[in-house]
Amino acid sequence: MSHSQRRLAVGQLARVEGEGGIDVRIVGGEVHEVRLDIFEPPRFFEGFLRGRAYTEPPDITARICGICPVAYQMSAVQAIESLCGVSLPAPLRALRSALYCGEWIESHTLHVHLLHAPDFLGYESAIAMAADHRPEVERGLALKQLGNDLVEVIGGRAVHPVNVRLGGFYKAPSKAGMRALGERLRIALDDAEDIVRWVASLPMPDHELPDEFALVALRHPVEYPMLGDRVVSTGGPVPALDIGPDEYEAHFAEHQAPHSTALHGQMLAGGDYVVGPMARFALNHDHLSPRARAVAAEVGAQPGDRNPFRTIVTRSIEVVHACETALDVCAGYEQPEAAAVEVAPRAGVGCGWSEAPRGLLWHRYELDPEGTILSARIVPPTSQHQPAIEHDLHHLVEEHLHLDDAELERLCGQAVRNFDPCISCATHALDIRIDRRSDLRGGEGE
Repeated sequence: MSHSQRRLAVGQLARVEGEGGIDVRIVGGEVHEVRLDIFEPPRFFEGFLRGRAYTEPPDITARICGICPVAYQMSAVQAIESLCGVSLPAPLRALRSALYCGEWIESHTLHVHLLHAPDFLGYESAIAMAADHRPEVERGLALKQLGNDLVEVIGGRAVHPVNVRLGGFYKAPSKAGMRALGERLRIALDDAEDIVRWVASLPMPDHELPDEFALVALRHPVEYPMLGDRVVSTGGPVPALDIGPDEYEAHFAEHQAPHSTALHGQMLAGGDYVVGPMARFALNHDHLSPRARAVAAEVGAQPGDRNPFRTIVTRSIEVVHACETALDVCAGYEQPEAAAVEVAPRAGVGCGWSEAPRGLLWHRYELDPEGTILSARIVPPTSQHQPAIEHDLHHLVEEHLHLDDAELERLCGQAVRNFDPCISCATHALDIRIDRRSDLRGGEGE
């Protein structure tokens, strides 16, 4: 293109959770500025939590997101149970893991089939794609329904589940219900593997995240990390991490950007970082379930792969893992004598985290001796890697300046969807300034 100045403006991103846009300015043939504009209004959940009882965060935070409410419940209960010195019996922890598997299945299959796959095949929407790829879309929707059903049976409701409480669950699901889910999961595993093979065959643009981007994910000694113990990261320009939840604020911070209602995460040691499927796979591929590990090898998925367009493959591999993990829990399930252990309040600060489908989700709560919440802080995945999305877009535009504006805008939209941002979850910050003046002429404030 011969234009010395160009501006690409995607006012409203399609096929993402929430409302945001892209603004790219090119001056003199060079990329001058790239912004992921998040203009969705803040939602103030951290403020809502102040003054509430320590037992309420699982129900309140589940309302933050209709796609990943279980992630908010799991991070909340782990933070408060940790502060109160409670560890769950193994059967109840396994039940939580199966609930989380349901969320991974429904969220990942929704993103793969309805939001992301149309980009690779040149369709404007999943409805348009279904005209030519109906079996693939129906297979994906059937798996999403199975994920929803798993959340409903264990969580009490498919959307914004209500059965999670501190110490376990309000009611344990029936053995018959869990065994029925197990039979469906056994059959669905074949479909999940076929989805991996299908998305691995899609045309993938050549592009890699810069080496200075760290990959950050939970790590568990023996499990692929939905409920991991520690955060680890890849090395590079900054030292690799291996920290517990209480150390999070010593290594990560957030700041406000004028163009975004979501905070921007950064590593205090410097540099951007990425959370989510690419980071989980890179740092935990050795703990994938047997069938997930086998199909990953079959399609050539490599833990060192830094092409963000291939995250659609990684998400699909994680669906296989979630199906196989949930199947193990369902097949061996025995209804526990008690659905929960008691959790007495304790004054102090508790931190907890889990792996939402989109990446690391960290919670922090401060309680008084009666269990009243004095302060709450929630750091969702999208705010953590929003700077990385912008910098990745910068590099991508630089590599494709030869494209016309329409094609470059389409490629930028696809690149944002690589990260599966949940904008609604992230819009929890707003810089409010109150200018108190005695009159409109600018007198001394009161």
